[in-house]
Amino acid sequence: MVPGDALRFARDHIVAALIAIMAGVEEVAVVVAHNERVTLRVGDVFLKVDSDQARIDVEVEAMRLAPVPTPEVLWRKPPVLAIAAVPGQALGRLGEPSPASPAAWAAAGAAIRTLHDAPLPPWVGTKLVGLEAQLERECAWLVDNGVLPAELVDRNREIAQTAIRPWTPVFMHGDLQIVHIFTDGDEVTGVIDWSEAAPGDALFDLAILTLGHEERLGDLLAGYGTDVDRDVIRAWWSLRSLLASRWLIEHGFDPSLPGCEFDVLRAQMSGF
Repeated sequence: MVPGDALRFARDHIVAALIAIMAGVEEVAVVVAHNERVTLRVGDVFLKVDSDQARIDVEVEAMRLAPVPTPEVLWRKPPVLAIAAVPGQALGRLGEPSPASPAAWAAAGAAIRTLHDAPLPPWVGTKLVGLEAQLERECAWLVDNGVLPAELVDRNREIAQTAIRPWTPVFMHGDLQIVHIFTDGDEVTGVIDWSEAAPGDALFDLAILTLGHEERLGDLLAGYGTDVDRDVIRAWWSLRSLLASRWLIEHGFDPSLPGCEFDVLRAQMSGF
């Protein structure tokens, strides 16, 4: 299917879906929109359109296999996936204090531990492959383009090296941002956005969830278990922030907002 046909095909399916579910719905909200993916919320239904259907294949299968609460798949008509909203509220948002209780964070930790203890998914992940080369390339881009001071980049690159090490693979969510775990009171009601799930590093998931919310790491580990290396989690905060910044900028996001990636990198200079 040529790109123009693919776009028209996606448009037609979205329009048909909207007509089918819009009765009584007053608003359509754009959740994510960039040149790789668009997600709309229509009432209690999310419509996801992805340029890479392999990511959607992974998402659907990971939700089927994961031993934690996940959204219900309502239907799939490529390139559109429709899933039901999960109850509750997101654990928090990057750049804002988390409103969730320590018990809710501990419940999130317990849910993540359940996921990590589950059998590995039967596919190979690429997210954590070639990190040394990626780190070198992204650090050079940040400095050469005057995005961040060289001293800040070099210090965080030094910290980040600790995360590049051998690890025992677990069932990794792969994109466990704070907005991807929902709780109701002190109970986890759903974990969303599974397109990057794969065998991977357990501490990567823990680091992504606490990025920008480093003060909640203790609460999270109270539920997960404390047999983790906090220095590696800290290293992942630096590594992830360095690797993601260019992508965020090029896709219309702002890592310089308060509490976001650039602030995480600055905080690493003095430690937590």
